[in-house]
Parts: sequence; C-alpha cells; structure tokens
Amino acid sequence: MGTPDDVRLAFDTSDLAAQLALAYFESGVSATLKADGTPVTEADRAVERLLRERLSAARPADALLGEELGRLGESDRVWIIDPIDGTSFFSRRDPNWRVHLALEVAGRTEIAVVTAPALGRCWWATRGGGAFESSWPREQAEPKRLAVSTTPTLADARLEALDDVSRARLPRSAARVPASPLPLVGLVRGEIDCFLVERYHIWDHAPWILLVEEAGGRFTDRTGGRAGDQGGGLYSNANLHSQLLTALDYPTRP
Repeated sequence: MGTPDDVRLAFDTSDLAAQLALAYFESGVSATLKADGTPVTEADRAVERLLRERLSAARPADALLGEELGRLGESDRVWIIDPIDGTSFFSRRDPNWRVHLALEVAGRTEIAVVTAPALGRCWWATRGGGAFESSWPREQAEPKRLAVSTTPTLADARLEALDDVSRARLPRSAARVPASPLPLVGLVRGEIDCFLVERYHIWDHAPWILLVEEAGGRFTDRTGGRAGDQGGGLYSNANLHSQLLTALDYPTRP
C-alpha cells in the first residue's frame, strides 16, 4: 500500500506538474496527431518528463508508466502518469483538462491525484482514506469529502455516457443528463449516478477508479473486473451498480 511519504510525493509532484502545464496553457500551444490519431502537444511531453524526473529521483526502485513515454522499470509499485488528460481541451484554451497521477501497488491503485489547475480544483483519494476535493493550490481552502449519490432505482437515476453509442445502451427508463466535460467529477460529487465510458487507457482510468470507490461508488471493467487497463467500463453509485451491470449485460465475477 502507499505510505504517507508516497502521498506527500504525489501531491508535491502533481503540483509542480500542474504549474508547468498551466504555464504552457496560458502561453498557448498547438496540437499535432500521434500515430493513433490522438492529439499531443509540447506541453504533454514536457510535463511527463518533469513527473518522471521527480518520481525517479524520489523512488528509483519504482516503475513508471506514462501516456507519452511508455513504461520504465519493473516493480509491483507503478506510478501511472497522464501529463495532460484532455489535450483537445488544452490546445483550444478550454480549462477542462487535468493532470493525472496514480500509484498502483500489486495491481491496485492506492493513491490518486487529479489536478485541474486552469479551473483551480484538485481531487484526490487514498485507499481506505476517502476521496476529497479542494481548491488548487490546496492550502487555500479546507478540502471537502466526496460522496456519490444514494439513488436506489433506475427510474430515478441520472445517467451519462461517453458518446451516443454508449448512451444508447443505457436503460431507457432512466433520465439522461446533459453532456459534461467532467462527468466523473459529477459522479463523485453525487450530481449524477452513473458514467459509462468504454474506451481509453489505464492512465485515464486509474485515478478515477480509486476516487469513485473511495467516494462510495463502484467500477466494473468490461471483463467484469476492476482493472483500469481493460478499455474502461461502468462507474456508478453502489445502489445502482448491479442493476446497471445487468442492464448492460456485463460479465460479473464472484
């Protein structure tokens, strides 16, 4: 499991990365397309390099896994990095982008920090320690503990999905909410009850799985497990989760 020193390292490193990313955002950068068709900017690479340098210096035995520069090292402790989640927002000067950092130990996320410096917000969680939101920089205000909704039935649920294809799979008896640039923030605040996102990579999901679980919710990947490297899955409050898994015909595990 993560230690208090790991938590401090995650906060301090995320803050430095957020400051650098914000400087690039304020000066403006243009995006190019990677081989997989996703956008990337000079800032993505610079922020990831900073995160790697700081984490490697502090935890040389740990492995690193990042969106832009791949994996370095072999260890059951892996720092998972998404230097700028939401590069398309970032490159068009929309503030709804984030810096993701998570520590995975033996295949389970133990620490998660998500920072949105252009919005002045930060979300974090530790395994068994709860999930929280605060202003960023964090010392400016007391953090607020996060909790998902307690909506018990699909008839009363507020559901959201990544795209029209996923949206069409959701139960028709439930209400659809307007699309949001930060749907998982809405979920951990209790503003919506479910988010279906059947795409993306472990660096997109790892911090949010822990945040949702520590806020009292649940996550199931497309294989019926709880891993962030299976191309996404279903996030929801705990009361609705089994009902939604059945409606979506998801596999389940004991």
